[in-house]
Amino acid sequence: MARPSLELVQSLRQAARKIELSATYQWGHMGSCNCGFLAQEVTRLSKEEIHRRAMMRHGDWSEQLNDYCPTSGLPFDDTISEMIDFGFDSEDLHHLERLSDQNVLRSLPVGERNLEFNNKLHAARYMKAWANLLEEELVKSVKG
Repeated sequence: MARPSLELVQSLRQAARKIELSATYQWGHMGSCNCGFLAQEVTRLSKEEIHRRAMMRHGDWSEQLNDYCPTSGLPFDDTISEMIDFGFDSEDLHHLERLSDQNVLRSLPVGERNLEFNNKLHAARYMKAWANLLEEELVKSVKG
């Protein structure tokens, strides 16, 4: 899982807020989907620029993460590298796109664990839960 930091927690919470308020959430758009909103926060790139970079190669976030090469020179790989350097790992991003990390899901109340990956409110709920888990880890590391 991601390396806990205050910046990671804040970026997840901010992306969740923006998704909740967005009229342009679109799971099939590389810059307006679950990972796209988080990428906007981390990289400060626009949704259009993220999407443009992604369209230089085929596939959604999961497929492009599978093909990711930090030395490829492809702009979307640079975007992924920036997110990894920020503290996320590729598995985190795979899970975010499908809202599938079992640790995050277990942190939600039982009745709220059946999330639809292409539902903006579910994506926001997942990001908030993930931010809470990372924040708990941060607090433990400070106390420990």
